[in-house]
Order: sequence, then C-alpha cells, then structure tokens
Amino acid sequence: MKILVVDDETDIQTLFEQRFRKEIREKIVELVFAFSGEQALAYLQENQQEAVLILSDINMPGMSGLELLRHIKEGYPKPPPPIVMMITAYGDDENFNRAKELGADDFLNKPVDFKLLKEKLKLN
Repeated sequence: MKILVVDDETDIQTLFEQRFRKEIREKIVELVFAFSGEQALAYLQENQQEAVLILSDINMPGMSGLELLRHIKEGYPKPPPPIVMMITAYGDDENFNRAKELGADDFLNKPVDFKLLKEKLKLN
C-alpha cells in the first residue's frame, strides 16, 4: 500500500518512518512525502494515482489541505479514487464539515495516534 503523507512539518517524515518501520521493511507499506499541497499534486500528476491513501494536514501555508482535497476529488475521478484522510490539530466543526463536503474519507487528530491509524488501515 502506497501512502502519500502531506504535511508542511518536515519532521513528520522521521516520525512516520519510525512508526511504520516494520511495515516498510516487510514491504506492506511504502511511504512518500510531500511538504506542501503543490508538491502533493505534482507527485500525483507524475505518478498517475499511484498512492492508495493520502494523509493530508488541513492547515498548511500556500495550498491548504482542503484545497488539495478539492483538487484530488475533482482531478482524479476515475476509479479507484485515492482514499483521503485529513489530519488536523484543530477539532473545529467548520474544517471537519468542509472536508466532509469536499469528499474526505476519514479524519485523524494531531498528534497522530499511530495505533488507531494502523487499525484503520487494517495493519494490526
């Protein structure tokens, strides 16, 4: 399963690689990182929907995670569309409702509960 992680905080890469070390070593999971919405779209355009799951922060400078979500859902309508989980440090209803309207498939709060994430991905 290829997972595209989108977050403007670059230290997230080390955290995800540590938490998914076993799954990466066993080739169950492949992680790809983009540090902006623009980088994520460029990756998706170059790799023709290779990512099965996209984990995106909502609040990022430049293109927000909500804008990225809109681009993904509009730009990649061919089945199967990638599953998009939004990650936010803010539990506000406005972002949650807007993300649902735009087609978000699931949500996680920061700090990311990796045990819960692995359960959602059926990796436990």
